[in-house]
Amino acid sequence: MPQDIYEIRASVFKALSHPTRLKILDLLGSVGEICVCDIVKELGIDQPTVSKHLTILKNAGIIDSRKEGLMVFYSLRIPCAAEFFRCVDNVIKADVRVKAGFLNDG
Repeated sequence: MPQDIYEIRASVFKALSHPTRLKILDLLGSVGEICVCDIVKELGIDQPTVSKHLTILKNAGIIDSRKEGLMVFYSLRIPCAAEFFRCVDNVIKADVRVKAGFLNDG
């Protein structure tokens, strides 16, 4: 039986719901393709933890990987992710402005 679209969406959002995974996606969005070793260096997190987060993102269909010798390279599967994050950032900024206005009025 096929999964309900809302369940599938929820699984994608669940994969996005960790700060480290969001950092990885920002990194992939800025560099295109990168190997695990460079993600480890950039984020300052141990390799097993990075690999765990990459697996979650890959299983959700958000990133792709390719192997070259012993190295594994990752890239965004969905280029619209950067636009989605810009939209989320705009929501956050608007909310901060509204809350700041309440503080100034209060």
